Amino acid sequence: MAQVQRMSRLMVKTLRDDPADAETLSHKLLVRAGYVRRNSAGIWTWLPLGKKVLDNISRVVREEMDAIGAQEVLLPALLPKEPYEASARWEEYGDLLFRLKDRKGGEYLLGPTHEEIFTLVVKDQVASYKDLPVMLYQIQTKYRDEARPRSGILRGREFQMKDSYSFDTTDEGLAESYRLHREAYQRIFERLGLDYRIVSAVSGAMGGSASEEFLAPAGAGEDTFVDCPACDYAANTEAVTFELKPVEGAEHPPVEELDTPDTPTIETLAEYLGVPASATLKNLLVKVDGEIVAVGVPGDREVDLGKLGEHLAPAVVELVTAEDFEGRDDLVRGYVGPQGLGKVRYIADPRVAPGTSWITGANKPDKHARNVVCGRDFEVDDYLDVVVVEEGDPCPKCGTGLKLDRAIEIGHIFQLGRKYADTFQLDVLGQNGKPVRVTMGSYGIGVSRAVAALAEQMADEQGLCWPREVAPADVHVVAAGKALQTELALDVSEKLGVAGVRVLVDDRAGVSPGVKFTDAELIGVPNILVAGRRSAEGVLELKDRRTGEREELTVEEAIARLTA
Repeated sequence: MAQVQRMSRLMVKTLRDDPADAETLSHKLLVRAGYVRRNSAGIWTWLPLGKKVLDNISRVVREEMDAIGAQEVLLPALLPKEPYEASARWEEYGDLLFRLKDRKGGEYLLGPTHEEIFTLVVKDQVASYKDLPVMLYQIQTKYRDEARPRSGILRGREFQMKDSYSFDTTDEGLAESYRLHREAYQRIFERLGLDYRIVSAVSGAMGGSASEEFLAPAGAGEDTFVDCPACDYAANTEAVTFELKPVEGAEHPPVEELDTPDTPTIETLAEYLGVPASATLKNLLVKVDGEIVAVGVPGDREVDLGKLGEHLAPAVVELVTAEDFEGRDDLVRGYVGPQGLGKVRYIADPRVAPGTSWITGANKPDKHARNVVCGRDFEVDDYLDVVVVEEGDPCPKCGTGLKLDRAIEIGHIFQLGRKYADTFQLDVLGQNGKPVRVTMGSYGIGVSRAVAALAEQMADEQGLCWPREVAPADVHVVAAGKALQTELALDVSEKLGVAGVRVLVDDRAGVSPGVKFTDAELIGVPNILVAGRRSAEGVLELKDRRTGEREELTVEEAIARLTA
């Protein structure tokens, strides 16, 4: 027997108007339909309807994780400082960490993610290769002190996440654990009814090698990804790479110094010389762990600081300030060129390939240089693809112009390797009787984010529209208002409940039929069953919330249809 929830006893308060601070569709509708309530910036209460959806998503995740042999645990959210100091993430996370002290002065954090603690658990529990492989997971609240929490539950400071970790003795074992998780994620998101893409990603501060994201395309998404219309290539923009293609055999004139007064920007320089911005070389100065580094890109492109930060993680990347130029005669603000940087590390985008010629700063006030050739007049220390990806950039796989789209990150899987095992000396006794260093994988799903992603993808003009797997009920029975209609609605609801159908029945007295119908559309249960004008005949109207299709059925026919 399934639950029959009466709305007359349900703590739900629907709203006709959007919250004033709501920016995204999911934020507006989840608040209006009474699924969540804001406590403060980035901190939300899950109300009864919202908790049901959250629990249903967690159930699907658990079932698929259990199916691949993963074991559920629950680690503390309040964590000691020392493991995160050992991994260097106490500093790397910076202001994202919630840090606190106990009454004795001991330092703690609220867990943003748990690689360190899982590693220590396995170190304590596992001694031999015979105990591996093992996969552990938890569904738990995580904490990150977002600078600008927004978009409702999409970017909060407290959120629900499934994180799992695999432990193997070989790289081949790690690859198998990664495959199992990847396929489990596909089944999870398909069961949830999400439209998703699997895209290449960068590991960043997490470390490791292989890394893929699961993205749900949505206009409210904060991630931008590229999709090739001609092949199967898809990637987070931070993972898109441009092939380094040296220009060979070209003859270039010698470097020519130019008087270019009052041209400290690419725009002013290009206008002054009458050349396209693409002919110039832009040199952005940043600080990497406090050391000044120059980054060179074509003048018509912008440096993607997020992409640069991911490439250089765990190093901290910051823009230089006016104070950084003080006492540095080798750095002329607005007129920096790579041919005169001396010991400053020079990173360049692959488009600045050997043999390419540029107009760039002459390292003198109000002067630029023409015919500055890469490989002849300056050398590149490191090539990193760091430009902001643009629509039409060539696909790294087939060369077709790429398409850009927005998406919500709902999952991320990493082959971590031995980064954390090295930190905590996680070894087991191998087959040959010698210690073997364990290799790890890390796999996350944003459980609360999935709620928002579903809302963004499936809502319509009337409100939310949940797939049955995650909906708070299977059917929303609406009593139009009269006593006979309420009696029929409650009777069919009880019969459906006995048949195993989860029912939400609107039996509220003193609420108009119009308000009840509007609320049913807003709440978004997959089927709406109305006890209306033909109740005296024992006839109900069944509406498919997604398609809008309606049909009249007897009580017996309705029960048969909804239990099929």
